[in-house]
Amino acid sequence: MRMRFLGSTSEAGACPTLYETDRGTIVVQGLKVTDAEALADLRDVLDGEAAVEVPRELITEIARRVLMDAGTAPATAFPSSGGTPTATG
Repeated sequence: MRMRFLGSTSEAGACPTLYETDRGTIVVQGLKVTDAEALADLRDVLDGEAAVEVPRELITEIARRVLMDAGTAPATAFPSSGGTPTATG
């Protein structure tokens, strides 16, 4: 799997950061949620999954960029695989 940097609202080199994959998915890099109360609110967490906290501003900024690009260029750097992504590459 290959990834392309989409953006971050953090200081240089810090998390969270979003990436687009060549499989048509988004990868989130960030600090794991460790608060027990917050983790208790999650549903159906599978082995190998983790919750990552992302500022709303990062999601809205990346969405705005993708929507702006959609009118002039493809919104993705990689063609969609059309398949269902798996946790392993």
